[in-house]
Amino acid sequence: MKKQYKKIVLAYSGGLDTSVLIPWLKENYGAEIIAVSGNVGQASELEGLEEKALKTGASKLYIEDLQEEFVNDYVIPTLKAGAAYEKYLLGTSFARPIIAKRIVEIAQKEGADAICHGCTGKGNDQVRFELAIKAFAPDMDIIAPWRFWELNSREKEIEYAQKHNIPLKISKETNYSKDKNLWHLSHEGLDLEDPANEAPIQKPGFLELGVSPYDAPDTPTQISLHFEKGIPTALNGQEMKPLDIILKLNELGGANGIGLLDVVENRLVGMKSRGVYETPGGTILYAAHEKLEEITLDKETAHYKQQVALKFADLVYNGQWYTPLRKALSSFVDSTQETVTGDVSLKLYKGNIIPVSVTSPYSLYSSGMATFDEDDCYDQGDSAGFINLFGLPLKVRALNDRALYEKEGKHFPSVE
Repeated sequence: MKKQYKKIVLAYSGGLDTSVLIPWLKENYGAEIIAVSGNVGQASELEGLEEKALKTGASKLYIEDLQEEFVNDYVIPTLKAGAAYEKYLLGTSFARPIIAKRIVEIAQKEGADAICHGCTGKGNDQVRFELAIKAFAPDMDIIAPWRFWELNSREKEIEYAQKHNIPLKISKETNYSKDKNLWHLSHEGLDLEDPANEAPIQKPGFLELGVSPYDAPDTPTQISLHFEKGIPTALNGQEMKPLDIILKLNELGGANGIGLLDVVENRLVGMKSRGVYETPGGTILYAAHEKLEEITLDKETAHYKQQVALKFADLVYNGQWYTPLRKALSSFVDSTQETVTGDVSLKLYKGNIIPVSVTSPYSLYSSGMATFDEDDCYDQGDSAGFINLFGLPLKVRALNDRALYEKEGKHFPSVE
């Protein structure tokens, strides 16, 4: 017999999984269901959500506006780190911790016995949600029906919804698994499950944040971005909040076919999964930020930061946002961003981001030193001593090898 609860807080998106979960939970646990939806930029997906939740059996629905916090405390730190997981810009990954944190707060406020999520047992989101819940409510019971319920396919869920008169915006034919927020939109399932199938990016209605590069304008769009300590603060000369910059770049990038990624990624649970991502604004910001770092970070810091970015991305992807290591890495990243201030101009053209110019008061680039013309700040003769010292280990090894060959009566091999 299932453990019984008086009050369950459900992570509610209004999508297929959570739409059927409200009546299913009531049938199986007899508990009061409180739905919570975190607004991280789903836009139209939030329309009619309260009516739907209440009509299907929830006692109430919280819609929490998390957009500013999401951008400032999750998106920007990841951008500054330059973190990308196998080219994926982590749109779903860093949205889950903030939503789960707010769900815990509401569950504690409501005196709930358990928290429920609709994440599949094959996916990454179950880990992201549950690690965040454990970080803030270690004793809270977690219900994850996908691990044991009878509705073990999206087709069965659709049939259950139809039987219980639950309205859906999808059908068996348009049943892509999608996740949307202000940073990205992901597509999985159906024909995308076979990597041999071309992604239908020109199919009407498939892309939602922009157009395919084939349908983008024949003339480029030029933009300029200003950063202060790694944070975008102005677009085309106009000061704006990072949230508003992302939203505007989504429009500009989407119109020019920017930010499409078709990738087979390695899920945390061990399998490979194919997804198509739309991240127009984020892709532009990553390109601009990286360009500015080219002239403001010294070689050793830049190269070490690339290693940190890989680990940072793993932590975010694996749901470990609230770990001491992630916080420590963010502290390191923040220290590297002290001089990442300046302006970057780019051209957006048919899916491409073309650098135009980059300037910074902290630029380490010296045209006087880098020039091929005559200069008075670099003595090219100094390079001989540098090469002799830099190559000394190679020379010593070669001399030693030759002596060993001669001692054994062998001929020291020459370059063929």
